[in-house]
Amino acid sequence: MASLQNYPSIHRSFPPNSLPQLASQRHGTLPSCRRSASAPPCVVRAEQVASSASTSHCLGRRQLLALGVTVPGIAVVNQDSISFAAETKKGFLSVTDKKDGYSFVYPFGWEEVVIQGQDKVFKDVIEPLESVSVNMIPTNKEDIRDLGPPEQVAETLIKKVLAPPSQKTKLIAAKEHDVDGKAYYTFEFVAKAPNYIRHALGTISIGNGKFYTLTTGANERRWEKMKDKLETVVDSFKILTVYDGAA
Repeated sequence: MASLQNYPSIHRSFPPNSLPQLASQRHGTLPSCRRSASAPPCVVRAEQVASSASTSHCLGRRQLLALGVTVPGIAVVNQDSISFAAETKKGFLSVTDKKDGYSFVYPFGWEEVVIQGQDKVFKDVIEPLESVSVNMIPTNKEDIRDLGPPEQVAETLIKKVLAPPSQKTKLIAAKEHDVDGKAYYTFEFVAKAPNYIRHALGTISIGNGKFYTLTTGANERRWEKMKDKLETVVDSFKILTVYDGAA
């Protein structure tokens, strides 16, 4: 089977060892963030993130971004957009993005933040490694199975996109499942950095001419507590049909 590297439209959009469009942020200064239109601007410093993560050193900005974690340079946003959150099963809120064509749920209490290069991110305000992010890139493929079997595609995505070379990664499991006739690959992996281990789940699929990736996870020390919630997030992800001219 061919790997992701054999599909230029996907490989070019996912620079090696980085999330889409995040490479330019690696060495830049930290931008400011806004909690709301009425709140004063603030600067989120790496030291604050490391402190809340209960680590002895500042967590690397590149490492956290590479795993889809919201860190320095974030902006909390409101829900007044084409995507919206609504109450769903107990303890979760649902998000439906009609423009980009997807929906999922996230734990109640997580806040939406803006990260350049990611379409949507929600994170826990206390535990910075607990987050969910959605990314999309154009593709000329019509089915995720065109890229190879679940294990192969997941392994390549983790090593080339979701974790930098400095981190040791391990794919725990990968499987295919069907939702309304569309194939999805769901996978579980761990990424070990010097100061933390992140236990993560992801799901990928193709629709509307796009390659969709949803990633969520938590610090390994909180995995057993968060596992069921994170599995609910991943299992909820669904690609919606986008019609031309849809508002």
